Amino acid sequence: VQLQASGGGLVQAGGSLRLSCAASGRTFNDYFMGWFRQAPGKEREFVAAISWSGTMTYYADSVKGRFTISRDNAKNTVYLQMNSLKPEDTAVYYCGRRRSGSYHGADSYDYWGRGTLVTVSS
Repeated sequence: VQLQASGGGLVQAGGSLRLSCAASGRTFNDYFMGWFRQAPGKEREFVAAISWSGTMTYYADSVKGRFTISRDNAKNTVYLQMNSLKPEDTAVYYCGRRRSGSYHGADSYDYWGRGTLVTVSS
């Protein structure tokens, strides 16, 4: 399984970005997928997760109401729409495939994309 995240960039506070994570492999539809982020000097933290069918979504409190996770199983792709961005959202964003366990724990994920950098200027 390979995951490739894209869509990061530099944006002003209040702006929007849409991240994409394209997955290879036939089993994409069977798994929860998640987005995490890691700011310099900080641990990787949970951002959002989505069930295999897309009917269940979960968000960190810090992004709830601003970010939306979605997926297109026909395209083997999961998305993260980020609105009302803040400087504290600056981080490298990673997508991951959940193997088992809690959706908000990084240890629950067995495959990760290389990450895409999001920089929000004030």
